[in-house]
Amino acid sequence: MYAMQYEITLPADYDMGIIRERVATRGHALDDRPGLGLKAYVIRERGVDGSPVHQYAPFYLWNDIGAMSHFLVGRGGFQGIVADFGRPAVRQWAGIACEAGPARASMPRAASRNVTPLPAGADPAALVEHALAELRARARRADVHTTALAFDPHHWELMRFTLWADTVPATQEDTERYEVLHLSSPHLAAIPTGRHW
Repeated sequence: MYAMQYEITLPADYDMGIIRERVATRGHALDDRPGLGLKAYVIRERGVDGSPVHQYAPFYLWNDIGAMSHFLVGRGGFQGIVADFGRPAVRQWAGIACEAGPARASMPRAASRNVTPLPAGADPAALVEHALAELRARARRADVHTTALAFDPHHWELMRFTLWADTVPATQEDTERYEVLHLSSPHLAAIPTGRHW
């Protein structure tokens, strides 16, 4: 499993209806994409759920790194983003674990992401074990669709992303909160649940 996300931050007066229309008309394009576990078409709106910005920030879980590379640089679809918004930085994380929640059969309406630095001198294995225990506990919540844990070895960070049935609960400490406009999940079942090593 490989996690990927790019963030397109838009002007404060940008009409987010343009992004909603874009997703409504183009979102289905990846509904049957080979190698794609899921793409969550997510946005943040300035002033909503504590967001300081308008942002279009699609999040992906790939089960085939070749398919991810083709999407980005093989005329596999990303050229549309580049043509319309310029070339954003694309963050990538190596997958550690993915868990299906009880709400997997429903269309999620919200998502959250939390990125946590691994302090220098700390034992990465112990921090990952703790994060895995938290991930398994989160996956048992009735309102969770899917939750994943991944690792950025360049910045030494753990990233947790969760799709929620309705809203991100106020009790969750996740930093970024999103609205899900569409979910393409052609091969989500092919991403094994549990730890990926």
